[in-house]
Amino acid sequence: MSDPVKPLKEFQPKHEFFVGIDSDGCAFDTMGIKQRECFCPWLIGYFGLQPVAQAARECKDFADLFSKTRGANRHKTSKRIIAELLPSHPMVKTRGFEVPQYPHYFAWVDDPNSLLSNAGLKKAVDEATEPEVRAELTHALAWSEKVNEVIAEIVKGMPPFPYVRESLEKIQPVADVIVVSATPGEALTREWEEHDIAKYVEVIAGQEMGKKAQHLEYTTKGRYEKNHVLMVGDAPGDMKAARANDALFYPINPGNEIESWKRFHDEAFDKFISGEYAGEYEAKVIAEFDSYLPETPPWQK
Repeated sequence: MSDPVKPLKEFQPKHEFFVGIDSDGCAFDTMGIKQRECFCPWLIGYFGLQPVAQAARECKDFADLFSKTRGANRHKTSKRIIAELLPSHPMVKTRGFEVPQYPHYFAWVDDPNSLLSNAGLKKAVDEATEPEVRAELTHALAWSEKVNEVIAEIVKGMPPFPYVRESLEKIQPVADVIVVSATPGEALTREWEEHDIAKYVEVIAGQEMGKKAQHLEYTTKGRYEKNHVLMVGDAPGDMKAARANDALFYPINPGNEIESWKRFHDEAFDKFISGEYAGEYEAKVIAEFDSYLPETPPWQK
């Protein structure tokens, strides 16, 4: 059986510098359409949230697009929505709706040993010995597989943000580039090849190759000097992955992506290559990024 992580573990630097780039919501304007048109309708349908569909949509928008959990794994945010955010929503309270809970699925999500992907969920289903556990995990898997199917049908023709292609053209001659993403690899490869930008990256790493922090660890550990590794992302999870590997972080601000990429192309990447990025400049752009993503939903204020 082939090792899905092999391309990362065998990665060989060609340059002194390295740039990892997230895909959904960072390189491509796909976060909104995926969350609102693909994930949300089927979350409502599969998890019995029809009576409070509007509240579920608001929770989904907050959890996945406009808060500190933006860009997190689909299973983690689904649990957050169903177990935490939705029960506290005014519409749910006013209607006296009891949000259905899925304790066996949530236990799998919270297990640090779980691989939070469809493959990991299939493994958990196969290993489940109790019928109710197997049934609940099978249901969650059906939802996750349906989402992937719908994404393949709906999310097409979405070009990268302006200045992404120009930035890749600027990076490639002086730094190694890989895609660092929690999206399934098949969808990533399709999107990057569809717009002819896969040619600028060495590896397209999706969820099958592990977590983002692992992508960076496998490709950079012991291979680059300090401050020669940069992660570009649009979510706190991207910054966390960078920090776990002592890498620098450049944020793409949600809702201000074009301006963020223009600044990267015109200014930030040059500072990275010249050794002027770490310190004051990085702190400034991260503080700005942090202001875009609150922790508390508006209905709790």
